[in-house]
Amino acid sequence: MTANAAIYFTDRHLTEGRADRIAFREAGTGRTLSYGDLASCSGKVADALARHGIRREERALMLVQDQIEWPMIFWGAIKAGVVAVPLNTLLATSVYDFILKDSRARVLFVSADLWPVVEPAIAAADSLRVVVVIGGDAAPAGTISWRAFMADARPVPPVSVSADEIAFWLYSSGSTGQPKGVRHVHASLRATADTYGAEVLGITEADTVYSAAKLFFAYGLGNACTFPLSVGATTVLLPGRPTPDAVSAILDGEQPTIFCGVPTLFAALVHHWEKAPLPKAPLRRSISAGEALPAEIGRKWQGLWGVDILDGVGSTEMLHIFLSNRPGDVVYGTSGIAVPGYEVRLVDEAGHDLGPGEIGELLVRGASAADGYWNQRGKSRITFEGEWTRTGDKYEMTPEGRFIYCGRTDDMFKVSGIWLSPFEVEQALIAHPAVLEAAVVAHRDEDGLEKPRAFIVLKPGHDASALDGIKDHVKDAIGKWKYPRWIDVVDSLPKTATGKIQRFKLREPA
Repeated sequence: MTANAAIYFTDRHLTEGRADRIAFREAGTGRTLSYGDLASCSGKVADALARHGIRREERALMLVQDQIEWPMIFWGAIKAGVVAVPLNTLLATSVYDFILKDSRARVLFVSADLWPVVEPAIAAADSLRVVVVIGGDAAPAGTISWRAFMADARPVPPVSVSADEIAFWLYSSGSTGQPKGVRHVHASLRATADTYGAEVLGITEADTVYSAAKLFFAYGLGNACTFPLSVGATTVLLPGRPTPDAVSAILDGEQPTIFCGVPTLFAALVHHWEKAPLPKAPLRRSISAGEALPAEIGRKWQGLWGVDILDGVGSTEMLHIFLSNRPGDVVYGTSGIAVPGYEVRLVDEAGHDLGPGEIGELLVRGASAADGYWNQRGKSRITFEGEWTRTGDKYEMTPEGRFIYCGRTDDMFKVSGIWLSPFEVEQALIAHPAVLEAAVVAHRDEDGLEKPRAFIVLKPGHDASALDGIKDHVKDAIGKWKYPRWIDVVDSLPKTATGKIQRFKLREPA
């Protein structure tokens, strides 16, 4: 029996009576994709790939906005045994140039509005044979239109595969360098749906999901694609940017029951609704990942909606959340406990297990772990240690067994000989009424000793004078030695497209 993931996530719904149910709908365009159409169109993509000479195990890059063609292409490639590679839609041309060469992709699917940024990299992509442009008035020279690509294609069944065959790659966010191709197998998709999707999120066929985190992001792929398709739910897609105004319009107009965001967006939304009307939506679940959620933001969200944010931790390497708060068991300021199906542990630099009250690196094991990095054997051997995956995150475990985020391994530093968590200081800063966002890094004083330095984004209507007394505010909140010795007010913080603060950029000399 074949283990092709597309059978479970797309074709199964035809025999379970969901052919006419809407799987995806685009906010603002009126376009929809039923479960029957998803099964048929993904089968046609598989046939079209073969007709254009794309063979099993070759790579198909997807520089595609969150639109209904996205799931057609992703599942069509998987049906064909072609490796789907969704790409971050917010990168620079130089990064696409790197990925095109690194992946040696044979085909590129690109939304018309993204063509200008990738076009300069096409000429140097020696392995690329077919470029398919989705939308627009006419296909640019040397490309074919989506309509032409799909012409005369007929639905074909999924090819037979092993559960351990590579189904797709996701390129890491590259927060500290060039992105890495993370390889995932067919079985990983259902593994995340059966664990976090079923056991924590509790998604059902009656749900409508909107994920502000995009489909190219491992977190967004689970939220908006695999979890809804695992139960026959409906997903709302937004091709554009999830600004507070856009998210408010979706909550009002599309009436989702599940909203999936990231801490930066949750903070912006909470601030936005201090002055704008709160949308009316039947939310029953809100979840967050990408970076640890400040406790203050979680409490404010709960006050607005009467619904907790389930803050969790995942990674591209583990495909989705493996450590999380749960419905009815939320403690803001913590990342919760291990998701059913996963095990976690804390270790010191020598690999020895640590107990409550100690700070160490978090390791995780579970069925959704990646098969390794593409052409990065050294990094694969460092990250994937047998069944255990190193996360690169520092945590502290409470006596109750919950985990408190302390920062990336590279972000931690000692003050007066004691480890300091930048995230703890950032949470204290964000609790100040004038502060929208904050990032803290190590900075050497005149004696060459490391002390906290803060970079702050103020809420609109506030200026630096509003920060009088903020150092004392931090001292009172978390301890006298932890306060930032320097505070810089900035317009924005450097982030990856997935919302993670790039603290290494703040550490760089001006």
